[in-house]
Amino acid sequence: MNKIERFNSGQVVPATVPFPEGVRVGPMLYLSGQLGNVPGQLKLVEGGLKAEARQTLENIRTVLRGQGLDMQHLVRCTVMLADMAEWPAFNEVYREFFGATPLPARSALGCNGLALGARVEIECIATTEA
Repeated sequence: MNKIERFNSGQVVPATVPFPEGVRVGPMLYLSGQLGNVPGQLKLVEGGLKAEARQTLENIRTVLRGQGLDMQHLVRCTVMLADMAEWPAFNEVYREFFGATPLPARSALGCNGLALGARVEIECIATTEA
């Protein structure tokens, strides 16, 4: 039976928020949805969707690195956009950010309202066995 481990470094969101950065079960990590917030604060970066998308991906990388992993360990991401018309702009940032790193499986959907008024939120699943 696998132990369930919850983790929150406080580097991405304050450690006092009512959810962990993620949960590890065996070799699998389930990351909570990440926003483009200023690290350690509940305040979004300025600059709109592209700036938020970059910071969201940086926040995901920070969470993964805190667990000894990196972006190549991602196996699945779910992208939630406040406006699906911004999907092409998001994809531009997403491609730039990953570069030559193999892309995880992904879904994208439009949402009616995200936390903090964000333009994008991404939740991911990673494995230690990449």
